[in-house]
Amino acid sequence: MEQKLGVKIIGTGSYLPPKVLTNKDLEIMVDTSDEWIVTRTGIHERRIVDKNTSTSDIAVKAAREALKNADVDAEEIDAIIVATVTSDYVFPSTACLIQDKIGAVNAAAFDISAACSGFLYSLTIGVAFLKLQNFKKVMIIGAETLSKIADWEDRATCVLFGDGAGAVIIEASDNGSEFLDIFLGAEGNGWDLLSIPAGGSRTPTSIDTVNNKGHYIKMKGNELYKWAVKTMKNLIADSIQRAGITYDDVKYIIPHQVNIRIIDAALKRLKMADDKVVINLDKYGNTSAASIPIALDHLNCAGKINKGDILIFVAFGSGLTLASTIIKW
Repeated sequence: MEQKLGVKIIGTGSYLPPKVLTNKDLEIMVDTSDEWIVTRTGIHERRIVDKNTSTSDIAVKAAREALKNADVDAEEIDAIIVATVTSDYVFPSTACLIQDKIGAVNAAAFDISAACSGFLYSLTIGVAFLKLQNFKKVMIIGAETLSKIADWEDRATCVLFGDGAGAVIIEASDNGSEFLDIFLGAEGNGWDLLSIPAGGSRTPTSIDTVNNKGHYIKMKGNELYKWAVKTMKNLIADSIQRAGITYDDVKYIIPHQVNIRIIDAALKRLKMADDKVVINLDKYGNTSAASIPIALDHLNCAGKINKGDILIFVAFGSGLTLASTIIKW
């Protein structure tokens, strides 16, 4: 994009539940094997919340870590935007619950439903808020408890997902940090490739929808795989071109942690090496909107990001939604 946005990330935080669910554990629960899962997804284990833990609970932990990392008080936050498809309730928003729990009494609060692209959708809104200048600090959270909506008898889907939360705080910047490119898109004609068919106004909750497992994730894997490879490849190539940079300028590519085969196939089409790609799906699985901020926080806390480094974020998911962002740290 032509206009560079003087916005910087001043703090990051994340939280992963302590319970680890390994592929060996899944072999006992469903007809699958460690070899089958690793070969097809790259996932070895994932984190799972207990039955009494909600999305807002883990989001609050990530939010507090971000506040600590940024050295910011909760009262200084002007808006909280939460990306999730596993909100605590149909309403109120999970963001309002978080606002109350962390004491961000001056913050507007709302949720975004864009599935795995939700964090980048929310980040874009946060950047726009800062450009209005009456917002000074915005908190963006990606948080999911996908174990609550996974069908643990469906081996094609239950092996993929994990729980977790990640958060960032952004503010306007005049020190050279900037957003070099932002892109949001959608292909609504593919809405049925990944969905939860029941529980909304189209098919309200009933005894039949519960008995037919209509409230669990349904996925058309083969079609989604082909679309995701093409989409990831195009998102990276187009964003680099729009930002006026080269692949050599990029320090890290942080993709949505969807499936190692998808990531590898997209990089192969781009003729890119994988040494710049950040992967954590082997340990955490697909955490949807939380995957990018979790990976970013781990890099940041490990001291692996330096001022001036260029990072690419890329995501795609149910909707179908797609998004990319390039930042200069």
